[in-house]
Amino acid sequence: MPSTPVALILASTSHYRRELLLRLRLPFTVVAPGIDESPRAGEKPEALSLRLATEKARAVSRRHPDALVIGADQVATLDGATAIGKPGDHARAREQLRAASGRAMQFHTALCVTRQTDGFDECASVATRVRFRRLDDAEIDSYLRIEQPWDCAGAARVEGLGIALLDAVEDDDPSALVGLPLIALTRILRRAGLSPLHG
Repeated sequence: MPSTPVALILASTSHYRRELLLRLRLPFTVVAPGIDESPRAGEKPEALSLRLATEKARAVSRRHPDALVIGADQVATLDGATAIGKPGDHARAREQLRAASGRAMQFHTALCVTRQTDGFDECASVATRVRFRRLDDAEIDSYLRIEQPWDCAGAARVEGLGIALLDAVEDDDPSALVGLPLIALTRILRRAGLSPLHG
C-alpha cells in the first residue's frame, strides 16, 4: 500500500456513477471528461462502451497524471443487435419500452482505471441481461409519468420503479446495470494500491 494518499478521480458527469462510487467510502473528485462519444462506423456495442470508458479515463488522466482515474460507459442493445441510447423524452422512452416488451435487453458496462505517472491501465467489461415482461401501453405511460427516465438507456431505471417492468436480471455484478460495476472496480483498485477496506 502506498504511504501517501491516492488521489482518485471519477471521469464522469453521471450522478448515478457518483452515487455508486460513494458506496466505497473513498474520497474522490469528479472531473468531466469532455470527449466525443459518437460511435464509429460498424463499431459493436461492447467495443464502443470499452473504447469510451478508456477515452474518458485517459482524457482526464492527461490533465491529472498523478491521480487514479476511473472512466466508465454503458451501451444497451435489444436482442444483442440494435443499440439503445438514452431516450431524452417521453415519446422516445415509450418507443423503447414498447420495443423491449417481452424481449431481452443486454447492457454492456465498461470500466477503465488509469494513472499516467506509473502507467497503470486496466479495463473490464461486464454484461447484464435484462428480460422485460410483456408491457401494455397503460403500464408504460404510467411508469414514464412517475419515473421520467429520460437519461437512462432503455428507459428502465431499475434502481427505481423500473424494476416492476422486468421478469429477470442476469448479472454477476448488480451495480453494473446502474452504470459502474463496483465488484470489478474494487478488484482493479486493489491492484492499483487502493482498497476501500484499508482506510
